[in-house]
Amino acid sequence: MSENQNTEWKESWRDEYLKWICGFANAQGGKIYIGTDDNGNVIGVKDSKKLLEDIPNKVRDILGIIAAAVQSNFSEELL
Repeated sequence: MSENQNTEWKESWRDEYLKWICGFANAQGGKIYIGTDDNGNVIGVKDSKKLLEDIPNKVRDILGIIAAAVQSNFSEELL
């Protein structure tokens, strides 16, 4: 799987990625895989449990969108 208009790979979370989520919400949807390099290799993230709580809260509070973060074997996804 490679990056495309509906898939983004990010090595770590930055709040500026909220604009990607907003774009996905206004288009055909998409996924952001956090903890993957530009080649799609899983590199992991620090404190993934905290991210799974923080990202949906930021999406709700800043964008007004209800989202769920899901930990998968590949990486962490925001649905």
